Amino acid sequence: MPPAAPYSAAQQRVIAAALELFAEHGVSGTSLQMIADAIGVTKAAVYHQFRTKEEIVVAAVDVELAQVFAALDVAEQGEPGPRAAEIVLNQVIDNAVARRRMVSTLQHDPVISRLLAHQEHFQLFMRRLYRVLVGDATSPEARVRAAMIAAAIGGAVMHPFVADLDDDTLRTELRRVTRQFLEAGD
Repeated sequence: MPPAAPYSAAQQRVIAAALELFAEHGVSGTSLQMIADAIGVTKAAVYHQFRTKEEIVVAAVDVELAQVFAALDVAEQGEPGPRAAEIVLNQVIDNAVARRRMVSTLQHDPVISRLLAHQEHFQLFMRRLYRVLVGDATSPEARVRAAMIAAAIGGAVMHPFVADLDDDTLRTELRRVTRQFLEAGD
């Protein structure tokens, strides 16, 4: 999923502004003019960096998931199994905790879901992620377990019950509970 070439500094500014606006207004509620205003440039300057809003959305997801992609690369270099899954899940948890506001948008925004469904590199990422989490298992139990882990992490970081927890405490508890959940399936 990481872009073939790193994004330029100007593109990174557009992406950072877009991510903040997407978290606040959703993708549909964010216009290119809003992005331009947030970084103090014209809409034409934004178009110079990305041809469409959809390209910005895909780039934003790429940036948000870059660390998970790197963790996935590391996990796949080792032996498959619980340790590989733990490497990836720890990074997923770190990202989710660090970007609590963005998690809901990434998981539930219909525009993002629609765009990513047609992005081959994202589909490959999801297949790799699934393989690290549950191996070659294709049973309903394995598929539901993987979906529940993802939903639980995403849901927990946004839940009002944990809004007052500091990041370190939330991260520690998410790791502990996720580990218990994984061990329960063994």
